[in-house]
Amino acid sequence: MPHLRHRIMSVVLAAATAFSLAAAAPVATAEPTTECAPDPATPKQQLRAEWIASVANIDWPSATGLPADQQKAELVRWYDEAVALGLNAVVVQVRPTADAFWPSPFEPWSHWLTGTQGQDPGYDPLAFAVEEAHKRNLEFHGWFNPYRVSMGTDVNALVPSHPARVHPEWVLPYGGKLYYNPGIPEVRKFTIDAIMDAVEKYDIDAVHFDDYFYPYPVAGQVFDDAATYAQYGDGLSLADWRRKNVDLLISELSAGIRSAKPWVQFGISPFAIWRNASTDPAGSPTQGGVQTYDDLYADTVKWVRQEWIDYITPQVYWNIGFEIADYAKLVPWWSDIVAGTDVNLYIGHANHKVANPAQPPAWQDPNEMSRQLTFNQDYPEVGGDIYFSAAQVRANRLEHMTIVKEDHYQQPAFAPTADRLVARGPSAPLIADVSRTSSGVRVRWVANRATSYAVYRLDGHGFVGRCDLADATHLVGTVRAVRGALQSFTDTTAVPGKRYTYVVTALDRSGNESRSSAPRFTRA
Repeated sequence: MPHLRHRIMSVVLAAATAFSLAAAAPVATAEPTTECAPDPATPKQQLRAEWIASVANIDWPSATGLPADQQKAELVRWYDEAVALGLNAVVVQVRPTADAFWPSPFEPWSHWLTGTQGQDPGYDPLAFAVEEAHKRNLEFHGWFNPYRVSMGTDVNALVPSHPARVHPEWVLPYGGKLYYNPGIPEVRKFTIDAIMDAVEKYDIDAVHFDDYFYPYPVAGQVFDDAATYAQYGDGLSLADWRRKNVDLLISELSAGIRSAKPWVQFGISPFAIWRNASTDPAGSPTQGGVQTYDDLYADTVKWVRQEWIDYITPQVYWNIGFEIADYAKLVPWWSDIVAGTDVNLYIGHANHKVANPAQPPAWQDPNEMSRQLTFNQDYPEVGGDIYFSAAQVRANRLEHMTIVKEDHYQQPAFAPTADRLVARGPSAPLIADVSRTSSGVRVRWVANRATSYAVYRLDGHGFVGRCDLADATHLVGTVRAVRGALQSFTDTTAVPGKRYTYVVTALDRSGNESRSSAPRFTRA
């Protein structure tokens, strides 16, 4: 289509001419500087995500056995609702019970898709989930459960080819469920291989674990790994040996991800209490309950300090002022833990507690969730939030998420960069044209080697300084790069007849932002 290429080249040449005329003027930069003080209430890098759980069909698919088209439609709706709320990431459970949401050579198709473990759902859910998320410029965090095999205890209910049937010595019943035994080296290697298969084959942005390692304690029951401990304990106490097993899983999977795809992050969302201060002076100012170090054998603090992970999302599922575990005490404690490390801190929120009559009175207050986010603004280490779960976000009881959006998500934001991935951003974009349309102001720019773009708008016609781009005050939108010589964004919030200045920045897949384009103006 020579005429189309000619039109594109004409636009590009016009843009280049405009750029050369603007080159003598100072050009804004998106690079942070010490003289620019971003407003903590309007960060432009902030994780805003929700968990989309597949186990027991909590969120997606809503039931087993749905036709492929209905499963796809449900997921697209979750994504569209996330975008409408102002979220920029989704955490989708793709390995819920030692089974897979993709054609895995290691494990069978998930029961939660078709109702029959091992049955092909007729499409590749993981491929679809990643592609649709990226179309909407949502980061895709694949959520994997490492050791849970089944929500029941009958190993014979698993498909005959299931690794737990092939290797029954790998499996232990506990608390009404089946688990892989974390103390068996072959289990650890198998788990890592199964997860790495998804990492290597799909364009995911992160591997995500929740809080399940060794199972939560069940009164009167014993996790019977005595024989494994006798074989592999190597003189360690039982507790230290179990912690070592989980440490090895985390460190070895981390190394595997970073070797295969360095840009893929590794994040973990543990139960928020590592240890109580009454147990350990270094612990959090909390009282009683589960301690991940002692009860789940998950030394989450060590993982942060060793920087095996890129982010940690403690599930701070309590209200501000809750005596046993106060949100307002746990967030500062976790902020201190990540300070000085290359690990980002996000907070996990308990949407499922809102308006629940069994919960403390604070959860009957529609503003509790918003207050938690406001509290976080005093702690710069907190880089965002994840909500549990998508169904609870949709339920929006007491309109608590409407309030969160109004109070905190009026401006867009893009997901933070993992500290180990901070680098120089792509080259600055070149705006081709800015024009008014029936839908708003359309900004077009020349494509470069970027994963996404950010569009900023300032009132009037004039100079754009670097401090104008220090936060999201002037950020009007982000958009995923698409194929083609020109990229575009339509600013639907622009007021007809008003003068504006636009600049565009480019971001790589890790969120490193370029210097800005030369400014372009709309006519009065």
